[in-house]
Amino acid sequence: MGAQLRVYRRRIRSTKSMAKITRAMELIATTRITKAQRVMQAAEPYAREITRSVSALAQQVKDHPLLTESENPTRAAVLVITSDKGLAGAFTANAIKESERLNALLGNQGKEVLQYVVGRKGIAYNQFRQRPMERTWEGITERPTYLDAKEIATDLMDRFTKDSRTEDGVDEIHIVSTHFVSMLTQNAGSHRALPLEVEEVEPKVLEAEQGGPMPLYDFEPSAKEALDQLLPQYVANRIYFALLESAASQQASRRNAMKAATDNAEELVQNLTRQANQARQAEITNEISEIVGGADALAGASAGSE
Repeated sequence: MGAQLRVYRRRIRSTKSMAKITRAMELIATTRITKAQRVMQAAEPYAREITRSVSALAQQVKDHPLLTESENPTRAAVLVITSDKGLAGAFTANAIKESERLNALLGNQGKEVLQYVVGRKGIAYNQFRQRPMERTWEGITERPTYLDAKEIATDLMDRFTKDSRTEDGVDEIHIVSTHFVSMLTQNAGSHRALPLEVEEVEPKVLEAEQGGPMPLYDFEPSAKEALDQLLPQYVANRIYFALLESAASQQASRRNAMKAATDNAEELVQNLTRQANQARQAEITNEISEIVGGADALAGASAGSE
């Protein structure tokens, strides 16, 4: 009985130590969520306005190569944004699941899929399964910068501008990332970046402005040349905003996971404490029974000797 009690006490100590670690990680993630949200909110107005500008330009220019779909697309690039660190709940798993769904869909359409992966977790996932990756990026998922997004966008757009039939080019570019809805909800999703599907970055803002006319612009020297300048910035901004949303979602998912782990550890400590108390009570009861039994035996022996 004493050995069992020691086991309970050892497990209680180790669980309490683990709860302290998860609690600390929860507090750190909470602090980082606030910073990530501020950066994301600061980037929203520019992302929204450049989207509106490109939308207006797209109405003037119909035959731009970045707006025109290939008649028979044969190759697609998929950018998957995951995390560099673990202990973030289902954050990376959901992004990978969405990329697998998209890859299967593109494969069923007869398209060859080229993988571009951001984050060590996504890279390790593909390496373990010996899947080829065109290019990877590490160490940028928690604090992404615009230069990181521009580097990714430049690489992808270089491939898109090449002919997929005669050169090492692609016909489509898709982005798989996690959208930050709230502290409790983060949804993995995908969208096609090229050929361009012009849409507002923030649906709530679009709903507030529905029914209003698009802004009027005067283009100099021409709408096509203005679009040539804006489209690379637009694509880089979309990737940058996707990185920012994923960074905020990652911290929110980690915070939720660590809170759940802390709560589970505290509940486990309560259960172990209850079991330890029961074991201790049983041990005391057994000792009392042994003492009473020994006393009765001594009393009986003394009475017999008389």
